[in-house]
Formats: sequence, structure tokens, C-alpha cells
Amino acid sequence: MTGGPAAADGTVRVVLADDQPLVRAGLRVLMADTPDIEVVGEAGTGADAVRLAADVRPDVVVMDIRMPGMDGIEATRLIRGESAGPRVLVLTTFDDDSYVYGALRAGASGFLVKDMALEDILAAIRVVAAGDGLIAPSVTRRLIAEFAARPEPGPPPSARPVEGITEREREVLTLVGRGLSNGEISAELFITVATVKAHVARLFTKLDARDRVQLVIIAYELGLVAAPR
Repeated sequence: MTGGPAAADGTVRVVLADDQPLVRAGLRVLMADTPDIEVVGEAGTGADAVRLAADVRPDVVVMDIRMPGMDGIEATRLIRGESAGPRVLVLTTFDDDSYVYGALRAGASGFLVKDMALEDILAAIRVVAAGDGLIAPSVTRRLIAEFAARPEPGPPPSARPVEGITEREREVLTLVGRGLSNGEISAELFITVATVKAHVARLFTKLDARDRVQLVIIAYELGLVAAPR
């Protein structure tokens, strides 16, 4: 299971990590009246976020990228490095593209823009907690396409044993990289949705990918999906 066990009523348990107390307070107040989302902790630094994630085992960590000391990218890498680590949603502004891509590579499941509408923020948290789809798919794919070819510290996803996947799995990976849903992949390849899910699950295992965002990054970095010109 990813993250801590959700409450019996399906409540998503969230940790807020941001070095600005007012940002954390604003998000906490916005979520206070949302019955299916509960703020179970707050952190003001990346190091505190890592410790808190281990202590309270939330389902989702909402993580600011730019924090003093350990930044949100390194904190994300450490949190997602745990086998049962929670999913991470990155908090960003529009001028943080390079940082966001670094966070996606580190294992973040998506990103939130700080001035997004409340309902969009809550919907993103629910999507990430459920492990479904991408946050703002078109924006996420544009970002990945823009930065996928740029070298980053550490071994890139393209160094993983991609030769171990079958031709059908490569086809599925390509379509995931293009942003297709399981249903759309099913129609494209004339196979059942259950079969698509099985292929995606095997890709997660073979490519050591934690979610669809990681698969999209791998597809771009392998050249299976061409960046738009």
C-alpha cells in the first residue's frame, strides 16, 4: 500500500509542507470543511516533511519546492524512496518549471499551482491519493516534453532495463507517454481495459516506476514519444 492507511470512511490524510506559515494556514483552512480530506500534519522544511511523512504515514504530502535547507525535490526523493512512502504533490508557481521537472523525476505524482481554485486543489489531491491519471495532463506532458532531454543529476530513467519489456508493453508505454487513458489505450490496441491495466502494472515493476507520471517521463526519455516542435 502507498502511504498510510486511509480512514475507514475513505478520508485522504494529507501533510502540508511549506516554509510559509500563511500558505500552510490558508490550505488548512480551505481543507477544514472538506469531509474526505484531513490535514494530519504540517512541516516548514524539507527535512521536517521527511520526518513527518515517516511518523504519521499520510496518503499525500503537498510539498513546496523552494524551502530552506533541504528543498522539496530532495525531500520528495527521500519520501518516495521508501517502499510505502506517500504520494507527493508539488506546490509551485508558474516560474518554477525546471524545479517541477526535477520533482517529477524525484517521484512526485504531479503539481499544484499555488493560485489554483480550491476545488482544483482538492480534486488533484483525490486523484493522486487514488493513484489515477495525471494532474493537469496537458500541462504535465508539456513540462515533461520540454525538459526530458535535459540531463539531470543522478541516473536517468532511460538507464533502467527497458530491454526487458515486451513489444506490447512498449506499445502501451508509448501510448501512456502520449497521455492516453487506459480506456483510450484499450480502444487503440483492441484489447480489454483489464489487459491494459495488467500491462501498466508490469511496466511499473519492470521500469521501477511508481506511477503514470514516471512512465510518461521514461517514454519521452527513451524517445518513444517525440517532444512537440
